Amino acid sequence: MGGAQSREGLELSDSDDYEEEEESEKEAAEDEFHDTSEERPTSSSSSSLDDVDARLKALKLKYSSNNKQQKSTPTPDNLKNPVKLYLHIGGNTPNAKWVVSDKLTHYAFVKDDGDDDQDGDGSHWELRIGSKIRARVSSDLQLKMFGDQRRVDFVSQGVWALKFFKDEDYRRFVTEFQDCLFENVHGVKATEENKLKVYGKDFIGWLNPEAADDAMWEVPDEDFKSSPEFTPRKSQDLLEEFEEVANTGIQSLALGALDNSFLVGTDSIQVVKNFKHGIHGKGVCVKFDHAGSKSSPSYSTPKKGILMRGETNMMLMSPLSEGNPHASGLHQLDIETGKIVTEWKFEKDGTDVSMRDITNDTKGAQLDPSGSTFLGLDDNRLCQWDMRDRRGMVQNIASANSPVLHWTQGHQFSRGTNFQCFATTGDGSIVVGSLDGKIRLYSKTSMRQAKTAFPGLGSPITHVDVTYDGKWVLGTTDTYLILICTLFTDKDGRTKTGFSGRMGNKIPAPRLLKLTPLDAHMAGENNKFHGGQFSWNVSDGKFYNPQVTEEGKQERHIVVTVGKFSVIWNFQQVKNSAHECYRNQQGLKSCYCYKIVLKDESIVDSRFMHEKFAVSNSPEAPLVVATPMKVTSFSMSGKP
Repeated sequence: MGGAQSREGLELSDSDDYEEEEESEKEAAEDEFHDTSEERPTSSSSSSLDDVDARLKALKLKYSSNNKQQKSTPTPDNLKNPVKLYLHIGGNTPNAKWVVSDKLTHYAFVKDDGDDDQDGDGSHWELRIGSKIRARVSSDLQLKMFGDQRRVDFVSQGVWALKFFKDEDYRRFVTEFQDCLFENVHGVKATEENKLKVYGKDFIGWLNPEAADDAMWEVPDEDFKSSPEFTPRKSQDLLEEFEEVANTGIQSLALGALDNSFLVGTDSIQVVKNFKHGIHGKGVCVKFDHAGSKSSPSYSTPKKGILMRGETNMMLMSPLSEGNPHASGLHQLDIETGKIVTEWKFEKDGTDVSMRDITNDTKGAQLDPSGSTFLGLDDNRLCQWDMRDRRGMVQNIASANSPVLHWTQGHQFSRGTNFQCFATTGDGSIVVGSLDGKIRLYSKTSMRQAKTAFPGLGSPITHVDVTYDGKWVLGTTDTYLILICTLFTDKDGRTKTGFSGRMGNKIPAPRLLKLTPLDAHMAGENNKFHGGQFSWNVSDGKFYNPQVTEEGKQERHIVVTVGKFSVIWNFQQVKNSAHECYRNQQGLKSCYCYKIVLKDESIVDSRFMHEKFAVSNSPEAPLVVATPMKVTSFSMSGKP
């Protein structure tokens, strides 16, 4: 698990000079060449005057050339946008170090016309550094700022650092980078007028984070003192407890709050037992029974399952085709009997519809033994489905035709919403993430119009989660997590969330959770963040069970998966405005302090178990990490 402590964040030093090493090797080779030539045998016993003269001329040319080069060498004072370029070598091995790649070079932001753009995105801003780096300005660069060192680190086919000679040079670079990023994302120049059009007048804090009101982030939390702070890449205090080999390729995890959890596989579900130190196999594997089924073969690879009816049933969602996230219906699996009890169709007003995602009505709804409803989401639809008919009666699932789910409430938007994912709070409020980066909050009473719509930062939202109390929303993008505080004070002085009312013009700026450039590089260029979630340690609402939950608890941690990494942030630490990560930053605050679980193969899913399974000396319930053929449980030590 994890790797050696990286030198990525340390002060840059000139002691390891990559350029000097290259030059020394080159000069040594030249000296060796000249020495050899001088030792070459001649045809006479003594050297002729012509030979001596030729050698003297060669030496003169060599030294005069060096002198000329030295006189013409640029300095930081006469070079536009001068910087020193470093390269990180050695990855996370003990020999990792920074070396000087270029003692003095320059950078420029250049508008590329897009003629040679294979992606077809048209003109865009690029960052060019000397002749070594040419990269599109985007979040993929994973730019990290070190204001106290006049330095930025980033990823571009390697991990690089730029060292600036003056404070004003550093600040100008950061401002230019952020302006170019804004234009590349939104397609308009980064003027104050355009920023207001993109973000809206209510999101001044997103436009100018330094002027934002961070008061709402400082929510009193008695658990903060008992929650140890993280430092970058600290992973040695994550203890491996159980490792279980799966019977089939794991597609997703469905963790239970009661006795069992479930590994959703390609053609079966493996039942595992919940323990204090994690999940452990019971030797039970439920094969999908298709007897009498008219389902398509694609059903054998369900991509998602949600637990219902006291965790005795599971609704399985299978895409219509490979690479297509949409499904035309669901299969209801009775876990106790191991049989598919029915195949449901999505239908509205007699017309078949598809769904992109499903979720429970509330965060605790899976514990309701009589639950018959759940939520559905498609690109332009948000609705609730009911397994009962319009009269509230359970439908005849033995019918020859697939029973039809009843659309009880919801809205079909005309166009443009591009919904991607959603999640629910403890009271049934809904948060929805979109392709354009917007995050919308809907109350439990209306799916027609969002109470609050956050503009987002341009990157598509691929997954969302929300705390049980609705105070915090977490959005996952390919390269970072965005954490949003939904709290605000209304005109009567009452504190509310954005699910219940319009937040006004004092919406606090979000915070970003990112990997360091080195870890982003180690995770792999094509590996993206997925499935960012809060830990599970809250009450279960109207289905509250004192044996399962404890009232008033706040989530403690956040976890996301990327490549072979499970990355864990301390939630209380992220909320702390005085946290060390936030010093000397420009723009939105970004937190780089986390723990990493490293596996030997790509990770499918990472989730925390319910808090009731935490042991006394741990600040959190075990973390369950699933790869395609294994599932491993980790306990978190209480030590800092």
